[in-house]
Amino acid sequence: MAPLTLILTALGLSADCFAVSVSGACALIRPTRLQTLRTAFAFGLAQFLMALAGWAGGREVAEFIAGFDHWVAFALLAIVGGHMLREAAEREESSDAASDITTGPRLVILAIATSIDSLAVGLTLAFLQVDIVLASSVIGATSFVVTVAGFAIGARLGALAGRQARLVGGLILIAIGVKTVLEHTIL
Repeated sequence: MAPLTLILTALGLSADCFAVSVSGACALIRPTRLQTLRTAFAFGLAQFLMALAGWAGGREVAEFIAGFDHWVAFALLAIVGGHMLREAAEREESSDAASDITTGPRLVILAIATSIDSLAVGLTLAFLQVDIVLASSVIGATSFVVTVAGFAIGARLGALAGRQARLVGGLILIAIGVKTVLEHTIL
């Protein structure tokens, strides 16, 4: 696989990481460096591991998951997004910790949801006889960098939007889930 093709593939896979990190940073308004790096690490690691799993899993796993992977991503994103919407409606003066996507189950769920496509790409890479460690590393590193960039942009947007950013953040997560389903069912 040509280096440019690999980088473009990695950028495509990290698009959801970017959108989720912008959303999460908006909701936090002023994310810390630790929150940013923790999320970037989790998203990058998940992308890396899913690409490896796709490569190692073979055709049966990919074919089994391909039928409903978009629904899994939608459900995970809708759960976290819906929770953020509920928090925005219930707590006008809630703390930033209430909408923190950078810890615990929310972080794990979002890392999995944003990396499901890497599973299928990993399978494709096995057919192309690509160095999977190198390819997965590029995918993971790109996702890390893109997530950090998303947090930087989201923090600026969150500061402008104030507390309404939680509402916007939840809507963005749900929209990403809907987009994923539409891409797999209509397009």
